[in-house]
Amino acid sequence: MNVTIYTNTGCSACHLAMDFMTRNGVSFTERSLADDPSARDELIAMGFRAVPVIKVGNETMIGFSAPKLRKMLSL
Repeated sequence: MNVTIYTNTGCSACHLAMDFMTRNGVSFTERSLADDPSARDELIAMGFRAVPVIKVGNETMIGFSAPKLRKMLSL
């Protein structure tokens, strides 16, 4: 399963989401808007302007909700 999270500096929800995935043994790719300008362009192309944005396969979630992410990840 392909999991990608778009983050930015100072985003507490981003850290909560990454901590949640790490604690649950989920491998993910972090795309930091602060470190990679192309990540910002990707986010805008998907229609989003805020982080975190979490992609799990073909599903996308904006923000962080543990119950919703658990369901998306089939945990």
